[in-house]
Amino acid sequence: MRHMTIMTLSAAALGLAACTPPNTEADVERALQDLNVVDESNLNEVMLTVGDPNEAVNYFAGANANDPGRIDLQRGLAKSLIRAKRPQEGIAAWQAVVAHGESTNEDRVELADAYIRANEWDDAAATLNTIPPTYETFKRYRLEAMVADSRQQWDKADSFYEIAVGLTTRPASVYNNWGYSKLTRGDYAGAERLFIDALRFNDNMFTAKNNLVLARGAQREYTLPVVRMTQIERAQLMHTMALAAIKQNDVTIGKSLLNEAIETHPQYFEPAVRALEALENNA
Repeated sequence: MRHMTIMTLSAAALGLAACTPPNTEADVERALQDLNVVDESNLNEVMLTVGDPNEAVNYFAGANANDPGRIDLQRGLAKSLIRAKRPQEGIAAWQAVVAHGESTNEDRVELADAYIRANEWDDAAATLNTIPPTYETFKRYRLEAMVADSRQQWDKADSFYEIAVGLTTRPASVYNNWGYSKLTRGDYAGAERLFIDALRFNDNMFTAKNNLVLARGAQREYTLPVVRMTQIERAQLMHTMALAAIKQNDVTIGKSLLNEAIETHPQYFEPAVRALEALENNA
């Protein structure tokens, strides 16, 4: 019975094939074009993620020249310029994307990001203001918070940071930025809590560990926080805490911490040695 089923299906397939006209040259060309689009899309993705940023810039610049007007290639160029740390050129590229008829609110967010990277805060704020409030994404609100910080609009900044935290499953970097904002305002206890939150979500973030030590040092808490750290990180954090102590004229504590940092570091710890020598020479 099984053989009969297979034979029936095979006969049906043969009959269908017999009814299908042979591929024309245009059909073949269309199929090859579709294949090229797939291959090109894969290459574009690779260039945006693993390729060297400057190589990606050259690739997308050439692709844009060969096929102008395609927004995906324009976006690729703009993203690559930002990855290559060329924000001024990135701004021009994102402006071209935003001017395109197929641009989206996400493109406007990326333009605002480029402005911030170039330290052009007013232009970033103006760009964000063109985006309707109904467009709610993590990156949009994170940038809104940063702009509010730059204008010392602390209540707005706190509100935007809180919204951004709720829109991501990986909020460590937001908590770190928010904590640094509190640090600059002089709210050291608030900053400390936020840096701890950042490390709760990513205990490998050394920037948050260093900022946490700065927040504790500003409160004259000269013991290292109970967080996971390597031996090298421990030495580096002791060095940071020593400098915080010295800044507040707690020089004896600073010297002790520098000596500890030098002894803890598995290699020669030049920054700590230099700082200790400077203190002793000025004593």
